[in-house]
Amino acid sequence: MTRQRRVAVTSPQTRLSLAGRRTGAPAAVPHLAPADAERARRIHRRQLRYALTVLGLLAVLLLGLPVLLAAAPWLDQVRLGGIPISWLAVAVLPYPVLVMLAQWQLRRAERTERSERSGPRVGAGE
Repeated sequence: MTRQRRVAVTSPQTRLSLAGRRTGAPAAVPHLAPADAERARRIHRRQLRYALTVLGLLAVLLLGLPVLLAAAPWLDQVRLGGIPISWLAVAVLPYPVLVMLAQWQLRRAERTERSERSGPRVGAGE
C-alpha cells in the first residue's frame, strides 16, 4: 500500500503572512483613502473607549467581589442549597455578568460601526 503525500491547504493571505514572517519583512499596511482612514480611526477610538469601560467594570467585579466578601463575613453562614452564599458568589456570579458585559460591548461596537456607516455625526467633537 502506498502512502499519499499530505498537502497543507492555506489561503493566499495565510501564505503571504507566513512568508513575511520567515523573511522578517514587515507586512504591508493597507492603504485607505484619507476619509476612510479617518473614519476607521474614529471607529477605533470609540470602540476602544467602550472596551476600556467594560474592562474597568470587569475589574470592579473581579476585585470588588473578594473585598465585599471579606467585608461581609456573615455571608459564609447564609446557605442556599447547603452551599454558602459567599462560595456561590465567587463560583457562579461572575459568569453571567461576564456574558452581559460582552453582549453590551458587542452591541455598542456594532452600533458604532452602523452609525459611522450612515455618515459621521455633525458636532460629534471627537
